[in-house]
Amino acid sequence: MNAHADKQLPNRSASKDAPDTPDAPLAAAVSVSPAYAESRLARALGTSVLHEDAATRERARSRARQWRQVLSGIDSGSLTVGSRTPVAGLPAWVTPEVVTGGFATGSAAAGGPLLPYEEDAARSAGVPATRAELFAHFLTEDGLARLWSLLDSGSYEVRVPEEAALATVAWLVRAGDFEAAAELVTVLRPFADRLRFLPRPTGRPRPAAGAVHRRTVGDAAASLARRRPNAAVETQREALTVWAPFEDALLTHRLEAASGTPGPHWHADGAALLSRYGSLAAQHTRCTKHRNPKSNAAVLRRALEEELAGRALAPRLAGLLRVAVASMVTKRGAPGSGRHTHLRRVQAEQAALPSHHALAALVLRRISRLDPAGGTTDVDTPLAPVDGSESVESGLPVGTAVPPAIGNCVRVVLSAPLEELVARGVVPSAEVLAELVPQLVAAVTAEQYADEPLRDLMAGTYRAFRNRRSLLLLDLAHQVRIEELPWLRAVSAHRDAAAGAQEQAEEALRRLGELAVSAFPATVLPNPLVRELSHLGRQAELGTPFVEELAADIFMGTFTPKFLVAARIAADLLEGSLYERYYGIDFARLRRMAVAQAVESAQRGRPARTAEEFARLCAERAGTDGRDRRPAVNGKVIEQAQILTTHNLATLAARVGIAPAGGWAAPARDCFDVVCRLVNRTAGRPTMSTVKDTAYAWRQMLFHLSLCEDAERAAVLEWIEADIVRRPPLVRARLAPALAGLRLVVAGGSFAADGTAEHGRARRLLGWSTDGHWMRADRTSTQPPG
Repeated sequence: MNAHADKQLPNRSASKDAPDTPDAPLAAAVSVSPAYAESRLARALGTSVLHEDAATRERARSRARQWRQVLSGIDSGSLTVGSRTPVAGLPAWVTPEVVTGGFATGSAAAGGPLLPYEEDAARSAGVPATRAELFAHFLTEDGLARLWSLLDSGSYEVRVPEEAALATVAWLVRAGDFEAAAELVTVLRPFADRLRFLPRPTGRPRPAAGAVHRRTVGDAAASLARRRPNAAVETQREALTVWAPFEDALLTHRLEAASGTPGPHWHADGAALLSRYGSLAAQHTRCTKHRNPKSNAAVLRRALEEELAGRALAPRLAGLLRVAVASMVTKRGAPGSGRHTHLRRVQAEQAALPSHHALAALVLRRISRLDPAGGTTDVDTPLAPVDGSESVESGLPVGTAVPPAIGNCVRVVLSAPLEELVARGVVPSAEVLAELVPQLVAAVTAEQYADEPLRDLMAGTYRAFRNRRSLLLLDLAHQVRIEELPWLRAVSAHRDAAAGAQEQAEEALRRLGELAVSAFPATVLPNPLVRELSHLGRQAELGTPFVEELAADIFMGTFTPKFLVAARIAADLLEGSLYERYYGIDFARLRRMAVAQAVESAQRGRPARTAEEFARLCAERAGTDGRDRRPAVNGKVIEQAQILTTHNLATLAARVGIAPAGGWAAPARDCFDVVCRLVNRTAGRPTMSTVKDTAYAWRQMLFHLSLCEDAERAAVLEWIEADIVRRPPLVRARLAPALAGLRLVVAGGSFAADGTAEHGRARRLLGWSTDGHWMRADRTSTQPPG
């Protein structure tokens, strides 16, 4: 995000994935221009008018209303962009409505008109349909009894964290903690008329712990219901089933006349053909070729019209008729001939294939019996081939298989352990993994509460909180943490430290770390996943300084202290390794910095706010004096921080104790494969996004190699040399300098300060550059990816 007031914010914002820790390094002492909001409003307005899909236009109108709110709030001063409390009058714990880029609209996510379940609750309680009246009712004996019933049944859900507040009050009252309940009511009461504090009744039991799903059955049903007949496919089907037979009939009729002995009913048959054409044209409107006066069918039809009217064919029309007949016979053969019959049979088989739309409707009927709010443990049954009874009902042929395009809509609702979802391809990336992890972390986090109803309520609160969109924050401010919610604080005394929650958090952290590194070894851990790992690390009390990926366009040249702590962990793990030699790291210097920072913090009696020495080291390694704030320069500095910290890999290996099941050689080989596949995309002028991803995968490969035993590492290096020979010439050429650099370091050599070797083509592979990356086709200045 551009930190200068006179420039627009780009699409990518660090605030979107900013963690909920006080160490979230975002930006310092900057102001934000409304130009970005204005550009998003203009885009939404354009889509709301020009897009062909009505639903898309309506969504765009909704976005436009939100962006108008943003701009109005900025103009009026009711919104403070960059603050943890951006909306005047709302405390930090209130979930704000946030749009792209981290801008609050001024509305609360739990605000707005009463929802249907709130109206139902008011009718049931016999009170006016206002939130203030509902709040008061659910503090009465009858209201509390209803909340206790919901808590015990588990038949409710929490979509925004505020919806757990009154249920927490009810639990505290039942637990006899009247003081905490009263304090919580005092905090909530000023907002009782605006925010919904009631959970949503569902009438279904809570989902099983341990199993997660990517989408709900309801999501899959909505996706299937949106599928419409494919216009191109249905047009082709009409051409083959309607117009091809009609053209054959026209041609047969004309060939009969050309034989010199037309039958006695030739004129009557011709009239019937023309009448049939009128009916077909009115009923079947997808194909338009028959309306083209130059088409063969149109020529035959016009000639027939003239003859039936008793008029002699004009010379031009007669010539066109001869050409049309000859062309049709030459192309397909005469109707009834072997060649023509075979062609029409193949086309009829193609036309008879069931449409995806019809199969989607069948699958939709199959899953309609499942709980729409959850996943399912069985996705094979809904995707089975068409059986006999379904064939009778739908007209689809028995045994017809469900195509992958439709099957994928259902496979994403599989409810299973994360490892199984990864193995079955339901989770194809670390980013998707990060979307699902909160479901698991919520269950682990809730284990610190001994009471089962409270445990379920806190798990629901956690899941809802993780859906809270991050704000654009300035001055090194941090996102709101879940512990700041008043109802979380109110039950903090009821945590059971002896329940093994710490051990469970440690086990979950190790499990997730191993899964992420084993399944996606070449991918930098995405910020949402880092956030979940950080939460588990704090709960497990492992001292795990997980660091986030920073945005080059908002970076202001400083890092928080945990970056230096993470670098110290990397130094202890990797000193003397291939990784250290390849990147030319002085781990001893990093250790001295970390010790000095710890001593200084102890002397001050409080943690340092920034790690200035670490920031200077990163700038020095990036070849900058630290004053240049161009995104490309920032990117180089941030990349050096990632190199020094290994971007969480050392923390996972040393503090968490992850160990891939097959050892470190397998992820190293997988990383090289990813590097080659990325480089294969770089034909022509490779994008900087691809170059960066390639360099990051290369860095992860070097880390995995460094943790291999000597013999194992030698075997992987030998495998790389054999594998590169089988790669396309483009990959071999583009990677030649990087491989030469790897060989140089393995042989005991080193790079110069600029990442080159004194002799030969060897280059250190990095992702960012300000003077043109050597892997790119041109030498233009690197810009951050769009």
